[in-house]
Amino acid sequence: MTWNAFLQQAGAQFEAHLVTHFTQTDTELAALEQNWVICPLSQYGLIRFSGEDSQAFLQGQLSSDVRALDVNTVQYSSYSTPKGRMLASFLVSRQQDDYVLQIAAELQASIQKRLSMFIMRSKTKASDANTDWVQIGVAGPSASAQIEAYFGSVPAAMTVQHHANASIIGLEGDRFQIMASPEVMATLWTELISKGAQAAGTSVWQLTEIRAGSPWVTGPTQEEFVPQMANMELIGGVNFKKGCYPGQEIVARMQYLGKTKRRTYRMHVDSREVLAGQDVYSSDSDGQASGKIMLAAPSPQGGSEVLVVAQIASLPLGLHLIDANGPQLTQLNLPYALN
Repeated sequence: MTWNAFLQQAGAQFEAHLVTHFTQTDTELAALEQNWVICPLSQYGLIRFSGEDSQAFLQGQLSSDVRALDVNTVQYSSYSTPKGRMLASFLVSRQQDDYVLQIAAELQASIQKRLSMFIMRSKTKASDANTDWVQIGVAGPSASAQIEAYFGSVPAAMTVQHHANASIIGLEGDRFQIMASPEVMATLWTELISKGAQAAGTSVWQLTEIRAGSPWVTGPTQEEFVPQMANMELIGGVNFKKGCYPGQEIVARMQYLGKTKRRTYRMHVDSREVLAGQDVYSSDSDGQASGKIMLAAPSPQGGSEVLVVAQIASLPLGLHLIDANGPQLTQLNLPYALN
């Protein structure tokens, strides 16, 4: 039985490749607030790089310092055009000698193909790892205690613990990602459900990403943002002392000349009809967009929480969906400081 077939049998409702929900979205959101949830991470794909030159190759392509990554840590990273615009963002980890790039599933094929074009004589190979491993997310007030009860320990944020049949990634906000083979994950899923976990869909995990301020590039936002606009350097996704990579000159110039005019903010809006790539406006915009939605997810309090990349100067004037008179966005806290 495939992983998706198992999830369907477990009650998952799919839209395209995404798990939309198991019960009602509001029920799943309540469990995230009050207890704990487990979410299939079908919105992400996995690219594996194998071979002795994998580290050197990725060091020359990604914005983070891949050399600093070991088997017990993870890091955020990005891949940009020569003009510094992000084509993709990643969560990078290691499985023994292999490097694993988590990416928005809709971008995996094109980015894997693009990166492979530049391998040339390097002794590395990019491959689709989604048949070997699947991932679930675990989050909520009880998540840490449940991970410890089941596995015997809890990984700190941005670290990995490898067990016999699974790897657990600790993320900011007491969140965890578990990676295992489909067969192992099916057994683990059943056991976690038996311990009281609420199965939840894609949007519930997306809400945890928004609250953590984790910027994910998707199809509607490709080539829209330089890494600093997405706060990538604030979460360890950019290293300014490493060597060259595509877009490095633009990224460095923006950092050292202090020309970051846009930032990513966490906000709430009284609408659930919000999509990634949607423009936002302010009273001074004269019909021109002041920013763009990066991620959106339904909020337990109603409406939606979003990550929006917007002009810093427009923030005091207020941001709105649709046009300058549309639903207003209200700023919420991020877990890190905006410089």
